[in-house]
Amino acid sequence: MRGWSLALAVAVPVEAVATLALPGAVAGAVDSVLGGGALLTDGVLLGVALLGGAAAGAVAAAAGPACGAEATVALRTRMLRHVLAVGPTSQATPAPGDLASRLVGSAADAGGAFPARLGAFTALLTSLGAVVGLALLSPWLALAFFGGVVPGIVLIRLFLTRAGQVFTRYQEVQSELAARLTEALGGLRSIRAAGAEQRETARVLDLLPELSTAGHALWATQRRTVWQATALVAVVELAVLATAGWQVAQGALPPGALAAAAGWTALGVGFFEQVEALAGVAHARAGLGRVAEVLALPAPTVGTLRLPDGPGELVFSEVVVRNGGDNVLLGPLSLTVPGGRTVALVGRSGSGKSLLAALAGRLREPQAGQVLIDGMPVAELDVAELRRAVGYAFERPALVGATLAEALEGSGPEQTRAARADGFLARLPAGLRTPPSELQLSGGELQRLGLARLLALNPRVMVLDDATSSLDLATEHQVSRALADSTRGRTRLVVAHRAQAAADADLVAWLEHGRLRALAPHSELLTDPDYRSTLAGAHLEPSR
Repeated sequence: MRGWSLALAVAVPVEAVATLALPGAVAGAVDSVLGGGALLTDGVLLGVALLGGAAAGAVAAAAGPACGAEATVALRTRMLRHVLAVGPTSQATPAPGDLASRLVGSAADAGGAFPARLGAFTALLTSLGAVVGLALLSPWLALAFFGGVVPGIVLIRLFLTRAGQVFTRYQEVQSELAARLTEALGGLRSIRAAGAEQRETARVLDLLPELSTAGHALWATQRRTVWQATALVAVVELAVLATAGWQVAQGALPPGALAAAAGWTALGVGFFEQVEALAGVAHARAGLGRVAEVLALPAPTVGTLRLPDGPGELVFSEVVVRNGGDNVLLGPLSLTVPGGRTVALVGRSGSGKSLLAALAGRLREPQAGQVLIDGMPVAELDVAELRRAVGYAFERPALVGATLAEALEGSGPEQTRAARADGFLARLPAGLRTPPSELQLSGGELQRLGLARLLALNPRVMVLDDATSSLDLATEHQVSRALADSTRGRTRLVVAHRAQAAADADLVAWLEHGRLRALAPHSELLTDPDYRSTLAGAHLEPSR
């Protein structure tokens, strides 16, 4: 248990004990004054109860928010690490907008679970302690109090059930709204080009009525519970105080007992007035459910082995990838990329090129078969070992880091020059100290930085997934020549977007409908009219 949580766990019960002791101390003081006795002992007890309760209350007031913040940070960290561990391998991963909503909103709600539950539980114990106090004064007082307990428990149970359902639905709609907004922002250029602003706005905001309905349902539930609880509290207090007054009048109880009965009755019914606290419990429970869904995503197993020395032979052995149920996206497929050679993946859109390339570095997991590097299954490799062995360059590489130097992960002049990135990097006023968020890069410049980062990693197996698709022909030719010189002896798997990439490769793996149709040099495949048709269908100009 962390510091603030421990402080809260101690302060809340201490405050409850002091609060429970206060009515008894007041009763003793009243009886001492009316009886003409010494007030010293009762006065000290009253002062201790007041000061102890005030001090514990102050600590609880500070510790509650801090505890919630502490738990929220821990949950967000755990969720983020788990999502990164799951990676893009799980098709069940929520959409980015939904995931962001869970990380920001649901995690904060779930972070308040301990303070909310502790507060509600302590309020319940305080109420029970107050009932014990009433029973010690007179069993009739406890009996009068219990007349309102049963309907109060039913009221609370109904509120938690209804509020929990409404909170969950509210968060679900909120996440869907965030997901749609994220999609729209990501495709803003296409939306404007198509003149679809109004239609897309309507699609994103289409959920607002449902969000409003859920919000109004929550407010209605709270409003109904508040007035019902208020009425119940008034009836219970009236019944207990009337009974206490009658017994004082009959001489069955001392005058101070009336003050004690009033205090303990207020504490006893206080639990039924904790609608806001109970709403916090329901809110936290809904948040915990949303967080648990993310944490329940299966993460791939992590190996512990290291690669033996070898040329970097990459083998796909009867791999099969499915989307959800029985829908096969790739395979069964077997392919061997000889160590130190370049194999280009060619096929129409949707043939499985990028999916096959993702298997090499466990960016996706096959449902059957295995992938091996130099005879070692990649699933059994240590994560750091796998990242050193397999490097990627993508169509839109992400630059992660506080500065460009961090984002490029050790790329030096040799790598940036080979990727033809040294020219525009030299024009940056702050150079490699420039934060990536401040960069205004073209698609080609971004791809060249991704290639420089790959060259700095210098992995045994290099995977280029449309990594030069945004370069002009002249720059691509220069970069390709420099890459060939810099990566000589390295195994390369290239998702080809131009026929020249296939022509430059040692072998071409021709994919069709997720299967390997042929593996041969580009020049041999060109004699097949279906292959030439595939190049044309994939918008690749044949090269000879």
